[in-house]
Amino acid sequence: MEVYSLLKKFHIISATVLFGTGLGTAFCFWMSGRSGDDRAALFAAKATVTADFLFTATAAVAQPLTGASLVHQGGFNPLDHWLVVTYALYAVAGICWVPVVVLQVRIRDALQRKVNGGPFDVATIQRMRALWFILGWPAFLSLLLVFHLMVTKPS
Repeated sequence: MEVYSLLKKFHIISATVLFGTGLGTAFCFWMSGRSGDDRAALFAAKATVTADFLFTATAAVAQPLTGASLVHQGGFNPLDHWLVVTYALYAVAGICWVPVVVLQVRIRDALQRKVNGGPFDVATIQRMRALWFILGWPAFLSLLLVFHLMVTKPS
């Protein structure tokens, strides 16, 4: 199998993992916060943090590596407008994702304390969840636009 084709398949699979894991865990994490069940919320927070480190982070690293290889192998100009916009959108998603993961870890740890009978500040958790939700939108929309640019490759 030719190198370009193999890279493209890996790039598409890692993009799917990145987007799908992000969307799936975000939905689960968001719904658990609305459930009123602390143990369910803790389970979802633990699963979300684990999935982000195992799947999302791995795919987030693979994307620019395979993308750069595809640009090179495919003979694309790395400074084409659509590619530069793609880089910027990917950076926006990453800049939003890093604090989202930090918030998820803090929320997970706070829920663990609460389930164990320790101190728990509801207002702080609500603020963290609100910020988590807000940061998720630019990341989600940026990746949607990246998908669009990857498929259409506008000149």
